[in-house]
Amino acid sequence: MRKKIKGSKKGMGTVEIVIIIAVLVALALIFREGLMAFAGNIMDFCFDDAKITSAF
Repeated sequence: MRKKIKGSKKGMGTVEIVIIIAVLVALALIFREGLMAFAGNIMDFCFDDAKITSAF
């Protein structure tokens, strides 16, 4: 016969969220240069009037 273990599992969600955030930060640090170049290209496209008007 199995005994039920009484206890709260409220902390499990917090631990999982912290692990997910840590993994995302690690990936961002590993691919920092590529992400910065990608974000720079997007910003250049969005804020350059010549590229926007020539696209249409």
